[in-house]
Amino acid sequence: MWRFLASGLCFAAANAAFGMHAIELKDGAALRAEIVVERPSSYFVDLGFDVIEVPKGAVASLRQIDAEGAAVEAPTDGGTLYTVSEQRDDQPIRDWVEQLGEAVALVQTPTGLGSGFVIHEDGYVVTNDHVIAGERRISVTIFKKNEHELERVTYDKVRIVASSSELDLALLKIESEEDAPFKIAALPAVDESLREGQTVFAIGSPLGLDRTVSEGIISVANRVIGGRLYLQTTTQINPGNSGGPLFNLRGEVVGVNNMKIAAIGAEGLGFSISSRVLKSFLDNRDAYAFDPRNPNSGFRYLSPPNRGRSEAASGASESASEP
Repeated sequence: MWRFLASGLCFAAANAAFGMHAIELKDGAALRAEIVVERPSSYFVDLGFDVIEVPKGAVASLRQIDAEGAAVEAPTDGGTLYTVSEQRDDQPIRDWVEQLGEAVALVQTPTGLGSGFVIHEDGYVVTNDHVIAGERRISVTIFKKNEHELERVTYDKVRIVASSSELDLALLKIESEEDAPFKIAALPAVDESLREGQTVFAIGSPLGLDRTVSEGIISVANRVIGGRLYLQTTTQINPGNSGGPLFNLRGEVVGVNNMKIAAIGAEGLGFSISSRVLKSFLDNRDAYAFDPRNPNSGFRYLSPPNRGRSEAASGASESASEP
């Protein structure tokens, strides 16, 4: 049930500690240990002498405790940077575009541009790592509504908080002196099981055409390409959409737009990073903390040896391009 990890990984896991927990398993066993990393399907638990992986499906209950074993009340904000949505009803896309437009950003560097979205009112922005990789001069443009029209507001003081080339996600912080809070886009409170055929839509800046809205459906909810798990969607994703949000009809960010298949004749083959992966990245952002003095920051590991891939998988990977 549990998989022991090489001790060389322990130092990285310790940087994303969630604190001491009492963990009861479905087979009757119990642990009192520190959860150091949470992944979509498992917890990594520090036993002091080693780190083990505990599948979430094996956990009967989980509660945070202090050094004496007393239960600890969870903070009201969940200890996270992002906000999860309250129960919402489906609305037409045009209504959500009106409400969510200010939360979607244009992210620019000297070598290109992409999209992003605000997850915290203090100006924390999510985008793709490949949008800002290797860059230090980053600007973020927000389209704010005033009394009569949309106002294009550009912020040039932007720092990289965390980044992961493996996940292709990055967290930015707008260093603004304004007191007014930023409008935010919320994530699902519970990671829903997306269904094939479910309507979704994207807002972004393909080819620099800001505030572009495109609609589609979920084609495949779990598509593996190059060892990564994606949402496959017919929503049009083009260069400049990278890092932008993929919304459901409840106005929740269910994915981060990432790439498309660029093969000749291919259409409607877009791919997004699931909100489950995004939550894990944000919850463990200390493990991906950006250090401008370290070209390998955050923590990055060598890929395992490639022992051969199927022809079909190889073709899909090679024909996929990151917009």
